[in-house]
Amino acid sequence: MNRLHIILFGFFLITFQAVRVQGADQPPNILLILIDDMGWADLQCYGSQFHETPSIDQLASEGVRFTDFYAAGAVCSPTRAAIQSGQYQARLGITDFIPGHRRPFAPLLVPEVANHLPLEIVTPAEALQQAGYATGYFGKWHLGNQQQEPDRQGYDVSLVTGGRHFAPRFRTNPPVDVPDETYLADFLTDQTIDFIRDHKDGPFFAMLSHYAVHIPLEAKKEKIAKYEKKPKPEGGVNNPIYAAMVEHVDDSVAQLMQALDELELTENTVVIFTSDNGGLYQSASLGGPIVCSNAPLRDEKGTLYEGGIRVPLIVRWPGVAPAGTVCSEPTISTDFWPTLAEIADVKEFEHQPLDGVSLVPVLENPNATLNRDAIYFHFPHYHHSRPAGSIRMGDWKLIEFFERGDLELYNLSDDLSETNNLLADPNLSAERSMSLNERARHMQEKLRQWRESIDAQMPQPNPQHDPSREMEIRKRKR
Repeated sequence: MNRLHIILFGFFLITFQAVRVQGADQPPNILLILIDDMGWADLQCYGSQFHETPSIDQLASEGVRFTDFYAAGAVCSPTRAAIQSGQYQARLGITDFIPGHRRPFAPLLVPEVANHLPLEIVTPAEALQQAGYATGYFGKWHLGNQQQEPDRQGYDVSLVTGGRHFAPRFRTNPPVDVPDETYLADFLTDQTIDFIRDHKDGPFFAMLSHYAVHIPLEAKKEKIAKYEKKPKPEGGVNNPIYAAMVEHVDDSVAQLMQALDELELTENTVVIFTSDNGGLYQSASLGGPIVCSNAPLRDEKGTLYEGGIRVPLIVRWPGVAPAGTVCSEPTISTDFWPTLAEIADVKEFEHQPLDGVSLVPVLENPNATLNRDAIYFHFPHYHHSRPAGSIRMGDWKLIEFFERGDLELYNLSDDLSETNNLLADPNLSAERSMSLNERARHMQEKLRQWRESIDAQMPQPNPQHDPSREMEIRKRKR
């Protein structure tokens, strides 16, 4: 090698190293995947013996799987509001799905539901724009009409969808020509990958908000046939169409991870996978097919039992989050806002007060604990249960039902399925019972103080209460 070659080689080596350093110094890209109505037990890595989710399971093997992560709401809009605001949704008055429904003859009149996320709320997209991120949103929004959609909340690219799972029965805003029989999960995945390709030089924040696995039960015929032929485990609910929908979501994750690999973005992209609330047990309130089971968790979407609010969370962050680890620290959807801001190294700027805390400490060390003593829930509506509030402190969980003020207390480390209300256990000693009642009163008072601090709206006695008609439901108008 002559002197000129040596000089040129040295120049190219220095240039290559400079490019590598520049890439390493760039804030990580972020991909947040939000599934609709996926229960805690729907994935193989969370215990499903029927659904096949190899790509999501691989994601868990490459990152941190959270066992005690909660959707901030028992239904969709409240959780989505919490993600976009970093606040408990009760602060915003979005305590039920928008527009919500009411039972005009039930014992309580429930609060009105705010019909959109306020535009003055600073979303994670607006926060990350401060750090130079390109931002994109694809899929279900459910936080207002076209005047309050993601393009008005800091997302540079926005494509909102709704309706059913096959074109032309789903709609898009802005309108897009979609070939008939296109499956919505595939369409949204392709749109997200296109955004990632367009912004591969980064940094970017992409949020993919799937409509799957929400009813109606609709999946591709060949995938349904696969599960119809598959042997059914003795336990659990094994619905072939629902199982196919879960696998469609897994296929989406596979395609996204492949795109990141092909674009050489994997090592500098944080991938977050979660759900907006627990699984729905039955596909229709009157006689529909059984969809899923959240067992060993109790109950379903629309309740404050674990099956309604505890959901999967998987985070892959190469080089930071240790691969194949598990975190049992109680965490909640409000934590995403400060987490994304810290990941992106967003500097201080004016925004609304945040109720969440950053998950970065438990991503770096899944055995760490976060600096808070409780997480809270407020669901003052009739859905699959009665209006209620809840608080979790450590392993202890209290549910307060608003109709009669009755309380239920559980120790989740001993009773994950919430089968034994310790306040009604006749086998406890008088001393133990007194101690538990004191704990319940303390937790109830903290819950009351929290509601007061955020001006949470409470249901009121209904002068039109009619026991013979109290199950009648009326949809609210937007």
